Amino acid sequence: MVAVSARLLLVLLLGAGFGGGVWLLWAGLWPTEPVELQEPRLAKWWRHNRPPRPRRRAAGAVLAALAALVVTGWVVAAPIAALAAWSLPGLLGRDKEHERAVARIEAIATWTEQLRDTLAAAAGLEQALLATAATAPPSVRPQLATCAERISRGQRLPDALRELGDDLADPLGDLVVIALTSASGRQAGRLGDLLAGLAGSAREQALMRTRTASSRARIQTSVRIVVATTLTMAGALIILNRPYLAPFDTATGQLVLVLVAALFAAAFGWLRRIATFTQPARLLAVPTPEAAR
Repeated sequence: MVAVSARLLLVLLLGAGFGGGVWLLWAGLWPTEPVELQEPRLAKWWRHNRPPRPRRRAAGAVLAALAALVVTGWVVAAPIAALAAWSLPGLLGRDKEHERAVARIEAIATWTEQLRDTLAAAAGLEQALLATAATAPPSVRPQLATCAERISRGQRLPDALRELGDDLADPLGDLVVIALTSASGRQAGRLGDLLAGLAGSAREQALMRTRTASSRARIQTSVRIVVATTLTMAGALIILNRPYLAPFDTATGQLVLVLVAALFAAAFGWLRRIATFTQPARLLAVPTPEAAR
């Protein structure tokens, strides 16, 4: 009985080994499509929400946490102060990302108009790109100079335009690049009219963003007043009337303090969300079936 069991176990092991060998042989000989590595969610979030100077922001958060812990003696005051020092400058300061986006849109519109005027002077598309690369607005001049260098080295015009769209990384830039790519493959007699329409749309979009930002500036001013009043009152109570804050020294008081801080954080996060422009999806960022293969 023992010999039968041992023989059966040996047969099972040999069968499993043979099956595993066949599978490894099939996996090694049969070509498979490469698996695209996806970016982790945390890395993607950090790439979209990274502050301009993260090291300086982190140092300020550490100093604020230490100061809050020393002055108040509350354990929960340290993470609350660190979070406030990290997030409030981006919420209450100037919206530099909006300013850069508007400047980029206006620069693309100006360059599109220059390209239209150069093409109207009976110049070819490659010559127009080379001519406008040096006179384009500063916001897009490096990308256009790189594109002109690629064309001068002999790169095909559609490929150079595709890489230009990747360098610009802007939905409006994608529209211009698509129009130029279509014109490079065949005669496009109405390319000038199309570029003029794109430039006009860009001007309108920049104007709309500027008007919206002006209307939201009043909300931002109100937020600054609320934050300044709250911080001033809290600092005055800690310095001038510390016994008034004695209930927060208990565990229940610490929990209430965390709840109040969470409500403030939720309110400020909501304000930041409604003040953020939603970028339209890029057309050239969608992979084609040929590129996926």
